[in-house]
Amino acid sequence: MTASYETIDTRQDGDVLSATFHAPPMNLIGPEVVRDLVALIRELSHPAAPRVVIFESADADFFFPHVDMTKVPEYTAEAAKAGGPGDASLGMLFRKVSELPVVTIAKLRGRARGAGSEFVLACDMRFASRENAVLGQPEVGIGTPPGAGALQHLTRLMGRGRALEAVLTSADFDADLAERYGWVNRAVPDAELDEFVAAIAARMSRFPRDALIAAKSAINAISLPAPAEVRADAALFQQLVRGQEVQRRTAELFKRGFQTRGATELGLGEALGDLGAAD
Repeated sequence: MTASYETIDTRQDGDVLSATFHAPPMNLIGPEVVRDLVALIRELSHPAAPRVVIFESADADFFFPHVDMTKVPEYTAEAAKAGGPGDASLGMLFRKVSELPVVTIAKLRGRARGAGSEFVLACDMRFASRENAVLGQPEVGIGTPPGAGALQHLTRLMGRGRALEAVLTSADFDADLAERYGWVNRAVPDAELDEFVAAIAARMSRFPRDALIAAKSAINAISLPAPAEVRADAALFQQLVRGQEVQRRTAELFKRGFQTRGATELGLGEALGDLGAAD
């Protein structure tokens, strides 16, 4: 790896790359994170890239809590640099993560909500700390459906009923329930998570690159949504996120400490349930 990043620390061990997100104060997905993801995706697209990448967070409480709601136009503009103005969305950026010619693993500690959850869903595998991983799709509680892949991935992974439960309730899911529903591959005791993920990554890194890429591509052809479906979800999100109801509900959340380290972000699923009915 030759690039350096503002919000991602990288360390390579043989054919396994560890990419650790570090975007204080709480790993919000903003323009800096998206800019670094675009650059990292380009690096990982090269033939000499490592066979396996492990994504994790330096923040024990927040993997990616969600996007920075104050910087939607800015991070969208950065996402466009991955594929052009016609694909100016996190959904299409995350699709590129799914299509990378490397195996991608999300090692999840802390909260991955909204686009944070959608990022880990775009990875090939997800392994979560049983004690402290939390997943959620809070968008409907804020006033818009998810727009970066959750509708597509969760329906395929969980089935219709459970996907509707996850999306429409905007509730937090702990690791055990997420495993049972199919949101993550496995919930692993926190003390064993690092060793478990390192072992599975090392195992795959010893296999022929061509076989890994061919098998992944074949499974992607069966399971990934079509680009048109991803673009449609992104367009609907971008339309509704500018609406009055979203602005009203986010303003109320900001009064309660939204996007700061505190009770509202730690328990966002519960906080959304207390916002009250829309007009």
